[in-house]
Amino acid sequence: MANVNALQNAAVANALPEQHNQVSGSETYSKGILGPVYFTLSKLNVQGSSVAPADPNQSQYIVASDEEFTISVQIEFNASPLAKLLMCLGTTISVDFGFEGFGAAPEADVKASIVTQKDTLTYTIWKKLTPEQAKLTAGLYEIGATVTVGPGTHSCDQYVYGYGYIEEILLQVYPAM
Repeated sequence: MANVNALQNAAVANALPEQHNQVSGSETYSKGILGPVYFTLSKLNVQGSSVAPADPNQSQYIVASDEEFTISVQIEFNASPLAKLLMCLGTTISVDFGFEGFGAAPEADVKASIVTQKDTLTYTIWKKLTPEQAKLTAGLYEIGATVTVGPGTHSCDQYVYGYGYIEEILLQVYPAM
C-alpha cells in the first residue's frame, strides 16, 4: 500500500506545472540589497609652502628643491549601505602619485595611504615632502595618481575593491639657493 501511495504522489507531482521562483504576485525580493559601491577622484593638487618665493607672483606649482610641498587627491564614495559598511570596516585606500619627468628630469613615485572611518565617505589623501625626499631634480614634472581601494584592516575585508586614476597637473622644481 505504501508503494501505491508513493507512486500516486509522484504521478500527481509530475502532473503539476513547475512552480516559478516567485510564488505570488505580491512576493518581492531584492538581489541588490546593499547597492553598488563607486567612487570619484577629484582635486589632484600640489602646493609649495614657501613664504618667500623667488617671485611674488610665483605659482604654487613651482618649488625649490629643498622646499616642502604637499601633494593630494580627494576620493568620494557614494552613500550606499555597502559603501558605508566598507568605510566602517576600515578599508585601506592607497595612492601612488607618479611624477613623470620631462627631458632629463627623472621619474619618481610617492606613496600615501589612509584607513577609512565609520560615517565618512569623503577623504583627502596627502603627503608632505620636499623634492629632494622624492628624488626629484630640477625640471618639469607631470603628476598623476593611481588609487587602490582595499584591502581592509578587518579580517573579513581582505579584497581589493577597485582602482582609479586621475591626472594631470604640472610641478616645476628649481635648484635651491
